[in-house]
Amino acid sequence: MTDVSAARPATADLQRIELGIGGMTCASCATRVEKRLNKLDGATATVNYATEKARVFVPPTVSTAELIEAVEKAGYTAHELNVPAPSSAAVDPADAERERDLRALRNRVIISALLSLPVIVLAMVPAWQFTYWQWASLVLATPVVAWGAWPFHRAAWVNLRHGAATMDTLISLGTLAAFGWSVYALFLGTAGMPGMTHEFEFTIARGDGAANIYLEVAAGVTTFVLAGRYFELRARRRAGDALRALLDLGAKEVTLLQGGVELRVPAGDLRVGDEFVVRPGEKIATDGVVTGGRSAVDNSMLTGESVPVEVAEGDDVAGATINSGGRLVVRATRVGSDTQLAQMAALVEDAQNGKAQVQRLADRISGVFVPVVLGIAVVTLGFWLGTGSAPQVAFTAAVAVLIIACPCALGLATPTALLVGTGRGAQLGILIKGPEVLESTRRIDTVVLDKTGTVTTGRMTLLELVPAAGESADDVLRLAGAVEHASEHPIARAVARSAAEADVLPQAHDFENLEGRGVRATVDDTLVAVGRPGWVTDEVGTLPADLTAAIDAAHDAGRTAVVAAWEGRARGVLVIGDTVKDTSAEAIGLFKRLGLAPVLLTGDNQRAAEQIAAQVGIDRVIAEVLPADKVDVVTSLRAEGKVVAMVGDGVNDAAALAAADLGMAMGTGTDVAIEASEITLVRGDLRAAADAVALSRRTLRTIKGNLFWAFGYNVAAIPLAAAGLLNPMLAGAAMAFSSVFVVGNSLRLRRFRSLR
Repeated sequence: MTDVSAARPATADLQRIELGIGGMTCASCATRVEKRLNKLDGATATVNYATEKARVFVPPTVSTAELIEAVEKAGYTAHELNVPAPSSAAVDPADAERERDLRALRNRVIISALLSLPVIVLAMVPAWQFTYWQWASLVLATPVVAWGAWPFHRAAWVNLRHGAATMDTLISLGTLAAFGWSVYALFLGTAGMPGMTHEFEFTIARGDGAANIYLEVAAGVTTFVLAGRYFELRARRRAGDALRALLDLGAKEVTLLQGGVELRVPAGDLRVGDEFVVRPGEKIATDGVVTGGRSAVDNSMLTGESVPVEVAEGDDVAGATINSGGRLVVRATRVGSDTQLAQMAALVEDAQNGKAQVQRLADRISGVFVPVVLGIAVVTLGFWLGTGSAPQVAFTAAVAVLIIACPCALGLATPTALLVGTGRGAQLGILIKGPEVLESTRRIDTVVLDKTGTVTTGRMTLLELVPAAGESADDVLRLAGAVEHASEHPIARAVARSAAEADVLPQAHDFENLEGRGVRATVDDTLVAVGRPGWVTDEVGTLPADLTAAIDAAHDAGRTAVVAAWEGRARGVLVIGDTVKDTSAEAIGLFKRLGLAPVLLTGDNQRAAEQIAAQVGIDRVIAEVLPADKVDVVTSLRAEGKVVAMVGDGVNDAAALAAADLGMAMGTGTDVAIEASEITLVRGDLRAAADAVALSRRTLRTIKGNLFWAFGYNVAAIPLAAAGLLNPMLAGAAMAFSSVFVVGNSLRLRRFRSLR
């Protein structure tokens, strides 16, 4: 396996330090931290907003304390992360803290929503505005603005200290301006008078604003944006689950062999040179070499090879692979972070950290929008004061600019479209993990498909039975199936399953398993042998020409052939292999309709891969690749200027899924692949991948339309506010309509139909 350290700047004079970063609220925060760290002499830093981690390579002269100090100067918190050797017991110590943060934000959203709802309803329905309703609104809105919006106020203050402005800045200023002016109007203006009501007046008139309150704006914006932040954080919380799921694949316990005595011990206690026993069906605890026994080992999680590999004394085996056949004794050669499983974990982590940071559209626009709005508010105040207007009028106009610019519809733009889009996706068997995923799908032009379990079923199946001249195919299947029924080998199970479907199997007696060669047993008083062609030839002599041709054809197609023999003669050849899913060819056609070029990527041999590709209509095949090579293939395609989606289902696909611009995992696959991907296809139907791309693109277009409307509304209304001509009720009605439009536009996604 390729050493993953080659992908890092691992020169002898550099040390790797990992930091946990706190206080980041958007992708621009990660960029700011990364820039600050990279200013240190000799430092190369990558900050991952999704996992809230920074990986820094620095000379020995740069200490961890200096890195933490640099992060704190940027306005964020940092702490060194312990980097344990990847093993099944590795646990991120920050997980509990992240879970607490998520629960705290959820509680903040729920409480803010409960308090805001009556404030909004009272402001929008004049008939319900009872005496002193405005004071009741103040009591309800105050905790929302002070406590609910505290994360925005805190982030705005941090940004201010460092000369930056984000959406947090605008949200904080807008809500505080709306709340502050409402307090002024209630206590020093006429808005606090008994019997005061807000009537809908669709007119534009100049006024001093002392009779108007904006508590519904302050409370509503806070709640909407908090809800969006919560859904984003919940999706982001899963970013580290890929590594945890991968490490959980390792064996938890192992049978250690000491002085001929077998002892059950934790797998983490193994040391290089220890010998341990692996029984049929057990996971191999760590990388090693076989010192005793013969068996078939399922390496599909590492290589993608669908056929188990026969191993015997002297052969290497990898940790977390499964012993499918006989008893093995293995001597450990690599443990902890040196194992192939641990290196695969490093591949996934490297791919995630290397992925381009997604700068969300709202934050990009706010980089220009926020400073412009602040400038307009200041100019408005100066203009009215300079023309001799009363300070009250000038301040009203300036505050109106901030209020109308406060992004009420923006708080709904992304989460509503995402919720409706992902909800519709769930109905179609598609799980989309977060808004960042959607930006990738718009540009996707190449889809890389794993073969085993994605294009094919991933299950060994009897594909063909070739009887020898004069023999009955039914007899060959019945007798071979009876013998194989007693074996646990995947190939044997495929034969036994097909035989059982065709007929009632007779009972086999005196079963004998000759590891690495085949099996034999007595069926109907006849000794029947089923196994590798070479072994059967040794048993019964040269095979007939027609059977030899069938064996050669099977091998040319990348399939496995076994021979059934009894009474001194070979009676037939059984060809076993993976089968193409019924829906795969249709799925490839859908990809091409979407403008995507399909590429088949597999660990299987070239002949088998080409045959599968021909069946489903794929022109480009890349075969015989290891997990590290899959990442290299994805990287090389991206280097060619292609935007790559990867679809896979196995552990061996996890790193490539993370490295691709868009990762899609079959829900019938492993947890590792699912967690490393951005989209999960629940039913394991490849056609759902085409639907996922189409739905993601539609959802992204909807989000962009929502954002355009939200910002367009602000841009159109700001001149009226600056001119002092914005009636507060007209502004409130427009803002409410803006929000309703955004929700309605998002709900259109419920009508999305599958491409099938």
